[in-house]
This record gives sequence, C-alpha cells and structure tokens, in this order.
Amino acid sequence: MRKWDYVDHEAVLDDDGTLYLMSRGSEYVIHVNGRELMSNRMHGSEDALSDLACDRLEDLDRARILVGGLGMGFTLAAALRRIGPEGHVTVAELMPAVVRWNREIVGRASRYPLRDPRAAVYLGDVGDLVEVPPMTWSAILLDVDNGPRALTRPNNGWLYTLQGLKAARAALISGGILGVWSAGPDPGFTRRLRKTGFIVEVLPHTETGRPTRYNSGAHILWMARCP
Repeated sequence: MRKWDYVDHEAVLDDDGTLYLMSRGSEYVIHVNGRELMSNRMHGSEDALSDLACDRLEDLDRARILVGGLGMGFTLAAALRRIGPEGHVTVAELMPAVVRWNREIVGRASRYPLRDPRAAVYLGDVGDLVEVPPMTWSAILLDVDNGPRALTRPNNGWLYTLQGLKAARAALISGGILGVWSAGPDPGFTRRLRKTGFIVEVLPHTETGRPTRYNSGAHILWMARCP
C-alpha cells in the first residue's frame, strides 16, 4: 500500500498540538497528534447532517444556515446544494490552515464550496455566532467534535451544556433545526436537548469502513427542532 505523504502543517491555536495534512494519491487526511480528525474518503454522514436538517426546513430558498467546523467542506457543500439563490451559509472554522487547504488543495472533492457566493467563512469559534448571532439562523449544524463527550477542544463543551443549548434555541427561528454530529450515542445529551425544549430525533447513520470511537461504524445525528 502506498504510504502517506506530508503536505502541510499548522500549530493548533491555544494548544500544544499540530495539525497535519497528509495525502495518498487523491486521498487526503487531516490529523492532530497522530489522531485522525477528518478525511475525504467517506463523507456520507457529513452530507446527511445538512440534508436531514434541510429536509426539515420550510423555507429553503432563503435559509440562513450556520455550520460549525469546515472539515473537508462536505457539510457546507451539501447545504449549498439544498438552499435557494437567496440563501446563505456561514461556516465557522478555528484553524486558518483548514480554510486555506480547502481553498487550495482538498476542496476539489467537495467541488470547492467556498467559491460559492452564498458561502462565507467566520474564522473563529462557532460558539461566538451561537451566543451572539448576527441573525437568527434557520439551522445550526455542529460537526466540531467527535460528539458531546468526545471533545476535540475542551472549550467546545459549552455548546453541549444546558446554557449552550438554550443559546442555540434562542439563535434559531421558530421551526429551526439544531443538527449535531457524533461518533456515537449520548443519552445524556438527548435529555439535555429535550430539557431545553427541543423536539428531538436521534438518527443513526452508518458508513462502512469508517472507524469510530465506539468501533461500531454507526454515527449519530441529532435533529432538534425549535418549536
């Protein structure tokens, strides 16, 4: 099997880790400290995060969607495929390198969604745009961690607390959707969503060949509707 080739790296903000971009032919992977964060091999659950949320929105033509975490651009691309010409998607990404790699290197697989005039990048914490939203969102889609308990960055934990969920509900329009990606189930998070007043669906999504924290191959997508 062909070995991985080094492409680029960047130090992780406020952390001791380093983000690496590696390639093997047309395959790319981003990892930090030896742990894979994302790749362009399999992206069905990232697509589904957008598609399932858009399926539940009444006005896609003018939908305003916030995506937490750019990754390889697949969640953003899926949202752009669904919204209308007057719609808009803002993607919040902490790492400048991830934005640069999407624009220059890895964006080909997702058809360079950052080139779409309906897309904008916020270089910072998605929590900023949840806590103090510049507009009310039609949907907030979070794929910034491996789940509510498996945090990539400890600061992200606020998003999954009662306080963070209350802020998300206040930032959504009536009927808006909070979508959350996870590598595995978390019943406590489901209870917090319901306690906050969301109408909650817990939807498993399987991608063969993609390992997960629980070695099950099944990811969990929460679709939480704001009444």
